[in-house]
Amino acid sequence: MKTRIKVCGLTREADVDAAVAAGADAIGFVFYRPSPRYVTPERAAALARRIPPFVDVVGLFVNEAPAVIAAACAGAPLSLLQFHGDEDAAFCRQFARPWLKAARVTAGLDLVEFARAFSDARGLLLDAFVDGYGGGGHVFDWTLIPPDLPGFIVLSGGLEAANVGDAIRRVRPAAVDVSSGVEREKGIKDHDKIAAFVAAVRKADESL
Repeated sequence: MKTRIKVCGLTREADVDAAVAAGADAIGFVFYRPSPRYVTPERAAALARRIPPFVDVVGLFVNEAPAVIAAACAGAPLSLLQFHGDEDAAFCRQFARPWLKAARVTAGLDLVEFARAFSDARGLLLDAFVDGYGGGGHVFDWTLIPPDLPGFIVLSGGLEAANVGDAIRRVRPAAVDVSSGVEREKGIKDHDKIAAFVAAVRKADESL
């Protein structure tokens, strides 16, 4: 099965164009104000107009007020919501959009129980545990992912062209999510890195 690719944290027109041209399946916009990759709903809407049909537009939120999320959904064509905070399943499902729930993976987290608690999520996004929210560009121990984990896995956390092939062969995720691994600085993407990342994913797919 083709591994789907999301490029997250886009803030510029040229970066959206580069991700689409490289073959990304989804583009992610960060609606978390403390992030250097934050965009307003209005900015996200303008960037999303450059995204062609059948490329998903994903909105990332962290412990945000429902009214703010609803406004973002109304202002930008978000096809999928991604929750990275302490939101429970009832909170996540109230916006009438498919959604992902992020898990910050540590040895003490029971991922099977976590998956059961969010059983109606479109999938689980597995990221590294760091202070604050987001993986911070760190890879976590993939052996902590149980082989019987139910549902679709979106693998994140420190992925880049050099390691994403190994990640796909070992974890077999439904999708991979990259942000800092294709940047030259926070919020500014490197177009060559995006192309190399997508090529590495496709090469890994061919080897399975």
